[in-house]
Amino acid sequence: MLTRLTLQQKILYYSLLTILALIILFPIYYMVIISLKLPKDIYRTPSLLPINATTQNYVDLFDPDKGNFLLNIRNSFIVAGSATFVSVLFSSMAAYSLVRLRYLYRDWFGRLILLAYLTPGSVLFIPLSVIIARLQLGNTLHGLIFVYLTFSTPLSTWLLMGYFKSIPVDLDEQAMVDGATRIQAFFQILLPLSAPGLIAVSVFAFTGAWNELLFGLLFVTSPDLRTVPVAISYLITGDVFRWGLIMAASVSAAVPVMILYYMAQRFVVKGLSAGAVKM
Repeated sequence: MLTRLTLQQKILYYSLLTILALIILFPIYYMVIISLKLPKDIYRTPSLLPINATTQNYVDLFDPDKGNFLLNIRNSFIVAGSATFVSVLFSSMAAYSLVRLRYLYRDWFGRLILLAYLTPGSVLFIPLSVIIARLQLGNTLHGLIFVYLTFSTPLSTWLLMGYFKSIPVDLDEQAMVDGATRIQAFFQILLPLSAPGLIAVSVFAFTGAWNELLFGLLFVTSPDLRTVPVAISYLITGDVFRWGLIMAASVSAAVPVMILYYMAQRFVVKGLSAGAVKM
């Protein structure tokens, strides 16, 4: 009876997991199928199968005479990569300060950082516009990187606080007893031990910057400086939706992030699970 019950449980679990996987993967599958169809096949012969599949949409998308999508991908890599590096660098020091040091109103600073992350971007874009204009960073990738730090740094700081709390304080103290300064203990002891957490936070920060649309649409006007989400939004002209081209661009934009998550999935799971213990 026990063996039969265990078998039934396995069947139930695998059935639920299969259904969940189909629900998650179906939009991705449908996006890929539409990207392989011409407009006449999309509207006249709707099908979930790759009938009359063609790569013409991808050819048109990456044709330099018809657009600059490769340039848009490069811009997204520059902006997302730079914002991720700067935010993780500063947020790691901020998280270390909030977790390890003792000073007045420390807890309130932590709450304010979380509040800054929870503030909607639609509320911040007006003051950010004024700041960017005064700094003369409008319509530049540098200005866009600066703007992306407003949401990536608070998130990175909050996540790293949870991970740093899982690392024993004794390690820092032992390093300082051996003659290391607090800065040396931070860079030589804490950061190497926090590699899984840093990678997990970097993946989330990169993904957030890579997929961001609102700020990229507001602060960049030049076609040569558009990021991938902004470039995809401009594929819609008036009331004309070129679904094949839009889906081809969406698939191309999703591939780098999917590769990143596949390569870092072990660190993401380890980093988040370790940080969740002490949050």
